[in-house]
Amino acid sequence: MATSLKRRSALTAGFAGVMSVLLAVSGCATGGTARRPGPALKSGSAVALKGDVTVWSWDVAAKALKRLAPAFEQQHPGVKVKVVDVGYDNAYDKITVGMRSGQGLPDVLTVEGSKLPSYIGNFPRGLYDLTSLAGRYKSSFAPATWANVTDERGRVFALPWDSGPCALFYRTDLFQQAGVDPASIHTWDDYVRAGEQIKAKTGKKLLVMDPAEDSMFPMMLQQQGQRYFKDGKVAVAGRQAVRAATLLKTLADKGLVDFEKGWDGLVAATKAGKVATTPYAVWWSGTLTDEMKELKGKFGVVPLPAFDAGGVRTSNDGGSTLAVAGQTKNPQAAWAFVEFALADAANQASMLKTEGLFPAFLPALNDPYVSAPQDYYGGRPVFKTFADLERTVPPVEYTKDGSKASDIINGTISGIVLHHDDPQKALNSAAQQIAAATGRAVG
Repeated sequence: MATSLKRRSALTAGFAGVMSVLLAVSGCATGGTARRPGPALKSGSAVALKGDVTVWSWDVAAKALKRLAPAFEQQHPGVKVKVVDVGYDNAYDKITVGMRSGQGLPDVLTVEGSKLPSYIGNFPRGLYDLTSLAGRYKSSFAPATWANVTDERGRVFALPWDSGPCALFYRTDLFQQAGVDPASIHTWDDYVRAGEQIKAKTGKKLLVMDPAEDSMFPMMLQQQGQRYFKDGKVAVAGRQAVRAATLLKTLADKGLVDFEKGWDGLVAATKAGKVATTPYAVWWSGTLTDEMKELKGKFGVVPLPAFDAGGVRTSNDGGSTLAVAGQTKNPQAAWAFVEFALADAANQASMLKTEGLFPAFLPALNDPYVSAPQDYYGGRPVFKTFADLERTVPPVEYTKDGSKASDIINGTISGIVLHHDDPQKALNSAAQQIAAATGRAVG
């Protein structure tokens, strides 16, 4: 989600560390032992809902749910909804500790889509199985977001909330100054050539990268239809991964990358006009409009470059879900609130208009606001670009071992872009390290 992900890069490592420690203690890091199935919420006859529902969320997401709660309570007078802003810094520590201890969690949890599979896989009783109730909404969500909330057996453990389809944000003034037409950038090779021309004409670099925790590599992997694992095997040394890493090395070797640390570095570099583009998710728009009002009219959006002509021109970065905690004493009311907030086109569209959360619920993308001209972008209907791309994001495989793989990949990509490591050799080594850390075979 837009605001929560402002510090995503800086905090993912913390999430991975907490998960690694707790899973080592609990002995369920790699599975392999028979465990009781988790609780399941079944469909049945309608009952009057009553009692309290507590929801954990953060930042603008918490504000959105607080705004929607009174309307839900009006529909269900016997229910009182309490939304607690636990803060993004603390959210995953608290959720992980609560699942490990079996106590202390609320009724409804906000969990980012990429992190949900770790909880599903490592804590089989941590979340309610919502398949019988949520399964009917499958066609109302794009395949990529739906894949985040289901396990390998197709069971559903949450509903998607917002999503992060990716595109290329570009500085219209710098492109014009360099004589580059953004519509001419169809492939990543075109992007590199455009970057060389922009640098030669304006002195500006092409994009910002955080070498300690890069988000470009996983974005480029998903664009090619995979993540770190495929069919349960480690998949970071194959053709797709090597192409992505080689592209990043090329951009770095040609001096087109402005290396900055963390979220603050990205924002500062963009605000200062150091780079001409930002390949990022739709939620970046909220940062531009909130923190760079003085740059109004100087940004445009086009689809991501493809690896091959006619190929996929988007990916996904970010997005969250709402899940019913396995510890809840009021699962029916908890599910009803999740359904009310996320499986309703008007409610989802209102969260884009008011809080900047881009809907994962496809019917909400038909709202007139999505196709409306956006003043900040010089009247361009940029959300329509993202809405069209949302439906084409390739679904990928997330596993409970994603955080372990991320730690290793981050160091690998850093060596490639900063120290000129050979992509194939470096990724071969990374694949072996991930296999050793997870007990998985290399694909």
